Amino acid sequence: MKVLVVGNGAREHALAWRISESPLVSEVFCAPGNAGTGMVATNVAIEVGDLVGLVKLAKERAVGLVVVGPEGPLVAGLVDALEAAGIPAFGPSRAAAELEGSKVLAKELMAKYGVPTAAFRVFDDANEATAYVRECARPLVVKADGLAAGKGVVVAADVAEAVEAIDAMMRERVFGDAGRRVVIEELLVGEEVSYHVVADGSRYVALAAAQDHKRLGDGDRGPNTGGMGAYSPPPVVTAEVEQKILTRVIEPMLDGLRAEGRTFRGVLFAGVMVVDGEPWTLEYNVRFGDPECEALMARFDGDLVPLLLGAARGDLGGITPRFGAGAALCVVLAAAGYPVRVRTGDVISGLDGVAAAAPGARVFHAGTKRDGELLRTSGGRVLTVCAGAATIDAAAELAYRAADAIVFDGKQLRRDIGWRARS
Repeated sequence: MKVLVVGNGAREHALAWRISESPLVSEVFCAPGNAGTGMVATNVAIEVGDLVGLVKLAKERAVGLVVVGPEGPLVAGLVDALEAAGIPAFGPSRAAAELEGSKVLAKELMAKYGVPTAAFRVFDDANEATAYVRECARPLVVKADGLAAGKGVVVAADVAEAVEAIDAMMRERVFGDAGRRVVIEELLVGEEVSYHVVADGSRYVALAAAQDHKRLGDGDRGPNTGGMGAYSPPPVVTAEVEQKILTRVIEPMLDGLRAEGRTFRGVLFAGVMVVDGEPWTLEYNVRFGDPECEALMARFDGDLVPLLLGAARGDLGGITPRFGAGAALCVVLAAAGYPVRVRTGDVISGLDGVAAAAPGARVFHAGTKRDGELLRTSGGRVLTVCAGAATIDAAAELAYRAADAIVFDGKQLRRDIGWRARS
């Protein structure tokens, strides 16, 4: 079987790597891919937003399964277009993907189906939103309703910061139409985790918990990013907490989506705040997290393709994902200026020394491109360096040894990934 992976990040590199190892797969394509995916798949220069081009590619190459990585094409209806063409696809329909495409819809569904989440208000008028935060006079979270490349959420420590977020989203439209409406919700204080399940429309199978690190700098300081690293499993997700996540966060939403005519197939990723052992839902995403996916793929044990294909075909019967008993940790290497004014074009070296520095470590590419014999940075998050080991401490040691072997001007990385679990 031939498989097409849609996307060009480290998440897609990790998925393409795992898929390429399956005995069921004869060839892997990646559109558009990056320098790393080109080592495990055939890159095809079709952008993720070109739905017509992607369907045409899948037809021409006789692809038996399309795996959609990022949220943009899912919300735009790529899976619907592929299925209309008779091509199995891993990912939700456009109607189901709106769970991530609209934070307003997500919060309304949480309220309707009894999913524990922070109290919230929705505003489509900037003046009313500003008046509300001034009246509250306490820390709040301001969220743009639509997709904003992972940057549409501001945890406002005070009124001034909340007003600034409202101005940016609703008046300046820094996220375009995504900021036409905002959700303003109560701030939950606890430990945030990511939980993934794979669903086939009528049932689901649980994957493993992970925890990512959003802030740019050590100690969770600096601006929010798309993620500077992740690890799995996080100690806060005990067996009891995991069961609560499944019964209170995952199952009610899958049931609710089905009742709403938005039956979900693909991977559902819940962002959860654990407060005193109780899970509160921050958001839902309709694709694998990045960089959480890289950590999960490092721990995954077995053939990934039957899981993806079972979800796409609506039949997960008998499929049980297996994860190694140990741990995995990944560190993101970011470009100079990330996440505000990203500099690209810097030469990357040292990748050929990773194996000697950290045996078993693996490097997933994101913002990279080939320039003749040279490898250069081409985006904000450049590489994700991942290692698996028996413990988080051992995985961190390997990952950081590998990260230190890689060199490019302006390289940024956090030194404390997994700090809650490290001794």
